[in-house]
Amino acid sequence: MRVSKDMISPDLRKGYYAGRLIAHLYHHQWFARFALNMARKFMAGKNTDGLVCEQRYIKIPGSASPLRIRIYKPEHVSGPLPAMLYLHGGGYMTNIPEMFAASFSAFIAAHPCIIVAPDYRKSVEAPFPAAFDDCYNTLLWMKENAAALGAVDEQFIVAGDSAGGGLTASVVLKATDTNDVKIAFQIPLYPMIDDRQNTSSCLDSNAPVWDAINNRLGWKLYLKGAASPTSPYAAPSRADDYSRLPPTITFVGSIEAFRDETVSYVERLREHNIPVAFREFEGAFHAFDYFFPKTEIAKQATSFLLQSYKEYVTRYFS
Repeated sequence: MRVSKDMISPDLRKGYYAGRLIAHLYHHQWFARFALNMARKFMAGKNTDGLVCEQRYIKIPGSASPLRIRIYKPEHVSGPLPAMLYLHGGGYMTNIPEMFAASFSAFIAAHPCIIVAPDYRKSVEAPFPAAFDDCYNTLLWMKENAAALGAVDEQFIVAGDSAGGGLTASVVLKATDTNDVKIAFQIPLYPMIDDRQNTSSCLDSNAPVWDAINNRLGWKLYLKGAASPTSPYAAPSRADDYSRLPPTITFVGSIEAFRDETVSYVERLREHNIPVAFREFEGAFHAFDYFFPKTEIAKQATSFLLQSYKEYVTRYFS
């Protein structure tokens, strides 16, 4: 879908050129690697005001290096809390957890929880299944260490945005396939879940922030050397059975590349009577809430997300 400036929500139009610049820079693998290196050099280990922050390294089967994870807790709150695995976005190829500290603070303020966020391997370092393995093994680590974390150990929340939304859907799919971990609910925001890239919203997209060229590169790097057909744990849209998936919260912009695959995901969940809190924001492009959080439409999306999160904790968390 070709996107013109007048298709964009009025309060996001001021971000049009910045969004196109972001998309253009990430047309190049070298820039994704550069951005990742800069983030790790200047932001890794940075704590967040108002939260108890901790950094650990955990062993991942099959990986030569330990995985860095960030742990975020509310101050002055005792007792076992719900625990959330948060998987950050970045096209599977860039970014680190610390870049999403505002989201962690918002979730914890809305309803106290413990957030564990892995700095999973990116596709510019290692293709699938590296990121998936890092994320899934972090979930297993959370279950095994729930008491030490101060977390409820019966069930967990998994959340993420963009590629992190894709990893959320993948991790939850395996957790329900294997019964390794009970998932209370999932939050795959505007998820990157369909490697076929053949939907109307994705084909020939020139939308700000993430377009068809970004998407081709993202999937090319992530699936490099992967077996055919693509595993549903790499691209959850390929899964045959969604019937055991948990209640879900998500939203998407109407003009972004992932619009159609997100809507299809939601429709398939609802076919199995799985509760879904979903909003489509008219005229919004990819990650509008992250890049332009002060706009009215971003505030509406964040309000929807946090209100739904509070309701789901109350309704589905034991």
